Amino acid sequence: MNYTEEDLIMLSALQHLALCPRQCALIHIEQIWLESGLTAEGRIMHEKVHEQDRESRGNVRIEYGLPLRSLRLGLVGKADVVEFHRIDKDTRQPFPVEYKRGKPKSDHCDMIQLCAQAMCLEEMLSISVPKGAIFYGRTRRRFDVSFDETLRKETEDAAEKAHQLISSGITPPPVYEKRCESCSLIGECLPKKIGKKTSVKNYLTRMIDTSTTLEEPLSINPGQSAVSRAKSRRVETP
Repeated sequence: MNYTEEDLIMLSALQHLALCPRQCALIHIEQIWLESGLTAEGRIMHEKVHEQDRESRGNVRIEYGLPLRSLRLGLVGKADVVEFHRIDKDTRQPFPVEYKRGKPKSDHCDMIQLCAQAMCLEEMLSISVPKGAIFYGRTRRRFDVSFDETLRKETEDAAEKAHQLISSGITPPPVYEKRCESCSLIGECLPKKIGKKTSVKNYLTRMIDTSTTLEEPLSINPGQSAVSRAKSRRVETP
């Protein structure tokens, strides 16, 4: 099933979702965006890349800020750089390059974003795109990425989940992690404050449920095993 033009979401939502579902919702549902020093550096890096003109280096033609779209994944966006490597007289191989301010991450959020760009190119140009690269500003190095079946499936799943999240209009509750401190939206997200309130509420609810359950009379069947009696008193938690 293909999406319509009206259903398309920003390709960057996949990276936001893979990094943090709440961040994805704050940006793409609530339309909240606050810039920090780190995000400003990233924005300036992207702007400089997109402002460059098309160029050729030997057998490679380089396009900057190339518009992308996929009706199959329901995505629209822009590639920082796409290198078109000449294979033969009539064929060039696309090679997307995504620019990131920081350094390689331990998760796949950046690779999912790059893979989505490759899948957009495949749909638009009807040609296979097996590889790409991510350039990290902090290390000043390119990190090559192969778009294998595992990463493609992860990307398709991320696209589907991003559509479901944005369509629901519901922002997930926060889950505090150490990396929250470097997020520009921490002042809007309030992961420590809201997360603590949620934890206290859940704790009190469980205590009330447990207290109510323990006050109920316990009917013991002489033929009933200890395990069965324990199951009969099990408290379900949310």
